[in-house]
Amino acid sequence: MGLGLRAVTAGSVAKYGGDALYTVLIMTLVVLVAPRVTPLRAAASALAFSWAVEFLQLSAVPAELSERSVVARLVLGSTFNAPDLFWYGVGAGAGWLVHTAVRRRQRR
Repeated sequence: MGLGLRAVTAGSVAKYGGDALYTVLIMTLVVLVAPRVTPLRAAASALAFSWAVEFLQLSAVPAELSERSVVARLVLGSTFNAPDLFWYGVGAGAGWLVHTAVRRRQRR
C-alpha cells in the first residue's frame, strides 16, 4: 500500500503516509508470525523495528546497500529523517487500533 500511495500521490502525503504504512506492514507481519500477540505488544514491536531501521540510517550501511539493491532501498531506506520517527508512531497507533477492534469483534 505504501508503494501504491507513492505511485498516486506526491510530497508529504506520499512520504509520511508511506512511513506509517511501513510500520503497519511490520505490525501485520508480527501478528502473522505470532497470532496470539497482544495489540500493544505487536504495535510496540513494529514501532521498535521501524525506529531501529531509521536509526541505522545514521550509519553508512543502508545507503551502501541501497546503492546495490532496490529491495534494500525499499526496506532500509538510505538517509535518516527525524520526522519519520513520528509517522512510524502514527502507523503503530493505527495498527494498534485496528488490531484491538478486530480482537474485540472476534470475542463477540
